[in-house]
Amino acid sequence: MFENLSYKLDQAFKTLKGQGTITEINVAKTVKEIRRALIDADVNYKVAKEVTDNIKNEALGRDVLISVSPGQLLIKITSEELTRLMGGRKADINVKGSPAVILLSGLQGSGKTTFAGKLATHLKKQGQQVLLSACDIYRPAAINQLKVVGEQIGVEVYSEEDNKNALEIANNAIKRAKSSGKSVVIVDTAGRLAIDEEMMNEISLLKKSLDPSETLFVVDSMTGQDAVNTAKEFNERLDYDGVVLTKLDGDARGGAALSIRTVVDKPIKFISTGEKMEAIDVFHPDRMAQRILGMGDVVSLVEKAQQNFDEEEARRLNKKIRKNQFDFDDFLSQLEQIRKMGNIKDLLGMIPGMGKMVKNMDIDDDSFKPIEAIIKSMTPLERHNPDIINGNRRKRIASGSGTTIQEVNGLMKQFADMRKMMKTMNKLGGGKRGLAALSQLGK
Repeated sequence: MFENLSYKLDQAFKTLKGQGTITEINVAKTVKEIRRALIDADVNYKVAKEVTDNIKNEALGRDVLISVSPGQLLIKITSEELTRLMGGRKADINVKGSPAVILLSGLQGSGKTTFAGKLATHLKKQGQQVLLSACDIYRPAAINQLKVVGEQIGVEVYSEEDNKNALEIANNAIKRAKSSGKSVVIVDTAGRLAIDEEMMNEISLLKKSLDPSETLFVVDSMTGQDAVNTAKEFNERLDYDGVVLTKLDGDARGGAALSIRTVVDKPIKFISTGEKMEAIDVFHPDRMAQRILGMGDVVSLVEKAQQNFDEEEARRLNKKIRKNQFDFDDFLSQLEQIRKMGNIKDLLGMIPGMGKMVKNMDIDDDSFKPIEAIIKSMTPLERHNPDIINGNRRKRIASGSGTTIQEVNGLMKQFADMRKMMKTMNKLGGGKRGLAALSQLGK
């Protein structure tokens, strides 16, 4: 989403490269480029001007330390201003109540139903018992879509297909939650336009009657400044608690995400990418600012790993590695855990310095499919004993997986190299000595 903005900001900072001191002239030139980059990214003009004026004033008011270059100082100041622009600190979701009711609102096509499933997944990981309420009574197949999502994530969906009263359905869902011990009810409503008075009256009535602990406005990040205008109009009617930005993996300019917090004065609480139910993140303004500036986001990467980390599986795997018994079933299991963490390109972008490297690379979640196809075309015996896979078996595996013998050979070689590294680490006792050995293998 922010690749072009990141690139243009990086070019702007190069204006100060080699400069020994900060002057009004070189700062003014850099700030001009920063403002142009923000406006090109579809950031509201008034917001872009305010941010860059603050950056300029702050830069000219600071002394540059000997150990810090003017460019580094301006990047730091810009990071601070972008963080402030997006809210300063993360805003937690309110799940107080018996049950807590979360009301979702937004335009049609903004991704509310998918987000309802993602939010349910997120809350389940926190130990909440969630019920999804299907209150989109207008869109064809909306109820079925939510049921599919609920089945996918193992969450009950309450619906009344013959009832055309959204408020009755929501109230009955809350009764169902109370009787079944659910702690959170997520109410998925119909998409509506702010100019549709009847539909806006319905969502207003839902909020007033349900008295939700949290009302979220779900907005498609790819709609640009229209998203900001719509968010403002909805807020005037609903006075919602927070914003959810969906489709942040799209190729839009992304300025709406930077403008929306300032324009509506409501925090961004979640960001969503892709269709996977795990592809949801709590919004951290400081981390997003760092990612935009190409500084990475290691903290979020570690958190994603921890969320998908299976401690029992890790112990089992560690035991097999120590016995040199790591096989293709284990390898497949690790691939699945990596895929659960989210989009591969986004994950690489969280590593400092990697964002620029993968910017123009075509990396998607389908990258693992040929590998998975090859492994799944092996017999259980072959997966457990890779050494028995001879030429004839490789030919059969290639045919069964729709790949070439060369691809099968390549995977076999990579797997053998991996086992060799693990064996070396075991001999050296792991730890620093093992890592030192690993560093020598590729030389």
